[in-house]
Amino acid sequence: MRLGTMTKNSPQWDNHTMTITYKDAEGIAGMRVAGRLAAELLDYLAPFVKPGVTTNELDKLADAYTTQVQHAISAPLNYAPSGHNPYPKAICTSINHQVCHGIPNDKPLKKGDIVNIDVTVIKDGWHGDSSRMFMVGDVSVAAKRLCTLTYEAMWHGIVKVKAGAYLGDIGHAIQTFAEGHGLSVVREFCGHGIGRNFHEEPQILHYGRPGTLDQLKAGMTITIEPMLNTGRKEIKELGDGWTIVTKDRSLSAQWEHTVLVTETGYEVLTLSAGSPPIPSFVSVVAPASAPSSATV
Repeated sequence: MRLGTMTKNSPQWDNHTMTITYKDAEGIAGMRVAGRLAAELLDYLAPFVKPGVTTNELDKLADAYTTQVQHAISAPLNYAPSGHNPYPKAICTSINHQVCHGIPNDKPLKKGDIVNIDVTVIKDGWHGDSSRMFMVGDVSVAAKRLCTLTYEAMWHGIVKVKAGAYLGDIGHAIQTFAEGHGLSVVREFCGHGIGRNFHEEPQILHYGRPGTLDQLKAGMTITIEPMLNTGRKEIKELGDGWTIVTKDRSLSAQWEHTVLVTETGYEVLTLSAGSPPIPSFVSVVAPASAPSSATV
């Protein structure tokens, strides 16, 4: 989740004066716990996503589970980066042509909708950030294809992560895969560093050239969260000051994981027993029964 944009002329995140942070053993342990809780929150919400439920109901379920079961804090609730009113809910729910930051409301989901649920949990001061796409009942072939390809695009970016690689390697892998399948990549929003702060440096673009931008180092924790559209890449903000939609009203999808950079590869911190299967092109070492992390 990245509440704010990364373009020069748009509202900035709260990370514009920060430097990249590197987690020690204690920090990595804290990030593992926060990441697991974010994944388990999405697991909990999954069976409730069905025709007739409202996103406000999902938000209330998420808030209660976070505070009463996980004994944690919802980072989005009342989050207010410069230039924004406080975000009023515990989760973001972005439906169909909504790209990100959709505010939960009382409109019921209907059969054929696709919805992104984006959560960030704070546990003992550490942030775990993840989002998944959910298909409401039977959806169109185009919608299912978009959700599947966006998931794979995220993983094409993740597998580029290791100490010594460049941020441009991640963006290039995602962009090449997405555009090769006829999808467009949203430019104005991107992934980010994460840790004690919701948003930290660096910014993780989902497009770019290999061998460019910052070099990854062990101990960095970042989010990779591509937003792909079936139509054009252009977006706009709605009057609520938060919700972002595609200008051409084409479908949009997003997936997100929090990832630890290691000396030899990466560890995905936001996997759980209910996470979707990891694509076959990804080589991972993780417990089959409860994949709390994927490591390479």
